[in-house]
Amino acid sequence: MSEQHERGRHRAAIAPRAADPPTVPLPAVPGLVESDADRVQHRPGRRRLDGVDAARAVALAGMAAAHMLPLFAANGSETVAGAVAAGRASALFAVLAGVGIALGTGGPRPPAGGRAHAAAAAGLLVRGLLVTLVGLALVELESSVAVILAYYGLLFAVATPLLRLRAPTLAGAAAVWCVLGPVLSHLLRAGQDPDPGDQPGFAALADPGELLTTLALTGYYPVLPWLTYLLAGMAVGRLDLRSTRVGAGLLGGGAALAVAAVAGSALLLGPGGGAAVLGEELSRRRYGTVPSDTWWWLAVEAPHTGSPFDLAHTTGTALGVLGAMLLLARAAPALVWPLAAVGSIPLTLYTLHVTALAVVPVRAASAAGVPPLELWGIHLLVALAIGIALRAAGVRGPLEAVVAAASRGARRAVGSTGR
Repeated sequence: MSEQHERGRHRAAIAPRAADPPTVPLPAVPGLVESDADRVQHRPGRRRLDGVDAARAVALAGMAAAHMLPLFAANGSETVAGAVAAGRASALFAVLAGVGIALGTGGPRPPAGGRAHAAAAAGLLVRGLLVTLVGLALVELESSVAVILAYYGLLFAVATPLLRLRAPTLAGAAAVWCVLGPVLSHLLRAGQDPDPGDQPGFAALADPGELLTTLALTGYYPVLPWLTYLLAGMAVGRLDLRSTRVGAGLLGGGAALAVAAVAGSALLLGPGGGAAVLGEELSRRRYGTVPSDTWWWLAVEAPHTGSPFDLAHTTGTALGVLGAMLLLARAAPALVWPLAAVGSIPLTLYTLHVTALAVVPVRAASAAGVPPLELWGIHLLVALAIGIALRAAGVRGPLEAVVAAASRGARRAVGSTGR
């Protein structure tokens, strides 16, 4: 079992310890926000990229596992769910957010500037605002899930000035920010408690400055270091994702990056002496950030630490999953179709998942004779049934439809200004 991390009304556990309840947050969104983003819009009429949607489905399954299955065994060792899903599902969603933003703003051909850029930015801001509101509402359900949507809403806003950048620039910026972001976070949080505090609900709107600080710097999914995922995803989304070579490059390059990050961290913590400095604190699970009492924390690679090695490893695993799904979608489209159906309505399914856990928590289900693994399977089967039914009917998810319509209206309003 895993330990519930609670203090206050809106607290949630991200990576519980061996003796706690198995509820851990690992979210999602654009990622979780399907948009016109998955159509390569500079080529009207092209179909959705099933590989991208399938990658979202993988992230949804991993997130659900992290929320419902024990991440640690009674002896303190990681379970399969902990070893596979912890820290990686949320990173995959964040990278896919960047991919979706890039695809929705022209793919390999970003907006030229002027009114085109302003219109794309307006649509993205509206999308981010609506996603944030959904996230704040989900926090009010007190489901013990660390809801990520408000953080993604801020990521959308941060992406608006980056829309005209091309793949090489975005990739270079991601590499730089992978190091610079954690360093800035370390400096800005000097002397502060690394605990993320309460999750922001609607009451947080009364203090916008504090809300921004939580979302950008101190919360469960701080945007300052997480900008790495956004930049990497946008760089990928500016590539030709229908190319087999690109898919293979993402799979191989992502795997290499993930392995290199683990090896680099192990070298610094072992022979480099970092583990001796950090001592027993090194084994503690983290909830978005690490202490700022020593720079050695930036050498760790553990989930949800926001260190350069954590960001590099989870970016690599996200790219690898995306590459694998893109290749599989070409090789076996019928096999990928059900996954793509689920991944095409991620915001709706994520919202249903969090709501369901608020109504029937893992502990309550276990007391009623439904073990966590079985509950996880039920959530996945329901998601699969809903996804297939809606896709077969040619219908969007309800939340996706509302968000897309509002975003489209904002783009048109700004794009027509001055005509």
